[in-house]
Amino acid sequence: MSSTLLTKAPVAGRDAPAPGPALAAAMLGFALITLDTSVVNVALPAIGTDLRAGMSGLQWVVDAYTLAFAALLLSSGALADRVGASRAYGAGVVVFTLASAACGLAPGLPGLLAARTVQGVAAAVMLPASLALVREAYGDPGRRARAVSLWAAGGTVAVALGPVAGGALTTTWSWRGIFFINLPLGLLALALLTRVARSARRPAALDLPGQLTAMTALGALTFAAIEGGTEGRWALGIAVASFGAFLLIEARRRQPMVPLGLFRNTTVAVAVAAGSANSVAFYGMIFVFGLFFQQVLGLSALGAGLMFLPMTGLLAGVNILSARVAARYGARLPIVLGQAVAVAGLLGLLTVDADSSRVAQALLLVPLALGAGFSLPPLIAAMMEAVPAERAGTAAGLLNAIRQTAGALAIAVFGSLAARDLEAALRTSLLISAGLLALTTLASLRLPRRAGRP
Repeated sequence: MSSTLLTKAPVAGRDAPAPGPALAAAMLGFALITLDTSVVNVALPAIGTDLRAGMSGLQWVVDAYTLAFAALLLSSGALADRVGASRAYGAGVVVFTLASAACGLAPGLPGLLAARTVQGVAAAVMLPASLALVREAYGDPGRRARAVSLWAAGGTVAVALGPVAGGALTTTWSWRGIFFINLPLGLLALALLTRVARSARRPAALDLPGQLTAMTALGALTFAAIEGGTEGRWALGIAVASFGAFLLIEARRRQPMVPLGLFRNTTVAVAVAAGSANSVAFYGMIFVFGLFFQQVLGLSALGAGLMFLPMTGLLAGVNILSARVAARYGARLPIVLGQAVAVAGLLGLLTVDADSSRVAQALLLVPLALGAGFSLPPLIAAMMEAVPAERAGTAAGLLNAIRQTAGALAIAVFGSLAARDLEAALRTSLLISAGLLALTTLASLRLPRRAGRP
């Protein structure tokens, strides 16, 4: 993301357009983006049956979107600045909507994967542009802060509704419905955008060599994790070479896409590590348990989605609570406490098997959501405070990109394990996630203690 997203917005004049349509359009776009990171999971068995896709194909259905989204987040903020946030957002919504239609109409797996990749590209353009629209529309800092909170809440609600909406659409209609539902929402976002003032263009440097090598490294690494074998080893070599080239390019550029010096800051390094572990646990478990509920327990897609409802339904409230705790006691307490609760929840899920009661299975997922939701907002805030103001947008884009990449790699690795033995993979995935979060919990103790005013 570009740093201009976090600069002071101009104060709206008396004749400026009402800010409500900008906020509504931005919230709707952000909700669409986040919905598509979670709505697909419970539909995967139905997609596999209909398109005759194996486990690796199902992993790519999720990761084709996530990887394109994550990789392009590194520079999409600069693109939004160069063309203007409103233009970038409108173009992103149009492409996202058309790609959603292509997903729903896909005659086979290759077509679906291509359309999912285009969706991810469009989502990466939409995300920073949507936040820029909000910041441009609200000149008063207090109103702007409340608007940004509402924007973020839209994404949280979409994540929470994703598994249930995906299950309901798949069961009552078809897996194709999870993509067709984006069409009226995309058209509504475009209608709202017509009532938003056109954004100014701003100069911003694009790091095309860095972007290309980053995308190659992430794609090759995920291919190696999903496909394995000889092709996987070649892909791993390409990933290592591309990542080395990326580091070399970023170290030599005057205006790098990823300033490597940021990682010398302890708070930044811990925030990136903890955010990545959080994504591995949260998105990895939704993926694995979505398969477990349907393929082992024999639940319908709707039944599987409802199993996630107690877990995801608490996210928005926990996000708000953690922000209040951080304001009073500082960020370190909710970050450490949230991760510790998530670790305990993951270990508790080791008791789940085919004979466990459905109520117990659904409730045992709750501590993971409580911990993840409690630790993430103050973690992001701590990272933003730890970097200079002119680097805040870059740091935000970097954190989101790495978190999305971590979630994609978790699905790649856990899905490869599940292809051999789903129940064994479930336990291994839980242990890996718990171990990573335990390490980042300890690392988070190094964060500065910043007590807020009571």
